[in-house]
Amino acid sequence: MQFTKGHGTGNDFVILPDPDGALDLTPGLVAALCDRRRGIGGDGVLRVVRAAKHPEGVALAGEAEWFMDYWNADGSFAEMCGNGARVFVRYLLETGLATPSGATLPIATRAGLVHARIEGDAVAVELRRPRVYGTAAATLSGLTLTGAAVDVGNPHLVCALPASLDLPALDLTRAPDVNPAVFPSGVNVEFTAPGEPVSGTDGHVLMRVYERGSAETLSCGTGACAVAAVVLSDAGRDTGTVAVDVPGGRLTVTVTDDSCWLSGPAVLVATGEITLPTPHP
Repeated sequence: MQFTKGHGTGNDFVILPDPDGALDLTPGLVAALCDRRRGIGGDGVLRVVRAAKHPEGVALAGEAEWFMDYWNADGSFAEMCGNGARVFVRYLLETGLATPSGATLPIATRAGLVHARIEGDAVAVELRRPRVYGTAAATLSGLTLTGAAVDVGNPHLVCALPASLDLPALDLTRAPDVNPAVFPSGVNVEFTAPGEPVSGTDGHVLMRVYERGSAETLSCGTGACAVAAVVLSDAGRDTGTVAVDVPGGRLTVTVTDDSCWLSGPAVLVATGEITLPTPHP
């Protein structure tokens, strides 16, 4: 099997070219590929397949040639992955599978159509406007925090740490405990602390995240969008630009009246071939 390895601010992915949807991709195979000791290693798998050749992408085939078939590291599905979409676009462009026909490049995903644009060394993707819709609690190591529930095409819970707690010292080796009745499909939980002012932005926040299906990751694009929406909402704003620093680097989120742009580096680091076990999981 041919593969490419890529990352966006440290959020890393195994990219599998499968234009005609012929690959028998299973949860076990995904988990094996993402295993950091016995496989390639990654926070998830991005299968590159033509929208017309994938049952979940065919409805958007008239608007986008390519469908981003994203799987979490444990073999479960996710509706959307913001950093994954940016790395997916970088792969399409660098392999010549796509060229922007206009200002943006359309990509089909489980959360709908996503548009991307190149900004120098960065790739920006336009996601749905985050919707802050309620509150819920997360418990971690005996600490219970109330956070804001946010929909970015996938579920998020944004929890601001009290000033007495240090964000880098937070233990994210275990999943936060969140009421499954509130998030029946699981949830990505972001923990935040305020950052110093950044020129040209309306806010700056530091973030760590525990992603459902992948554990703690160095970055989460949709999580950054959710965090930015909460920062703006807390400041009484509906729109604006927020710098979000994650352990893997900086993402810039711009919330507009009808969408959300996520921008940051997207890098391809290696290509290769892996021999699958027979029979594979």
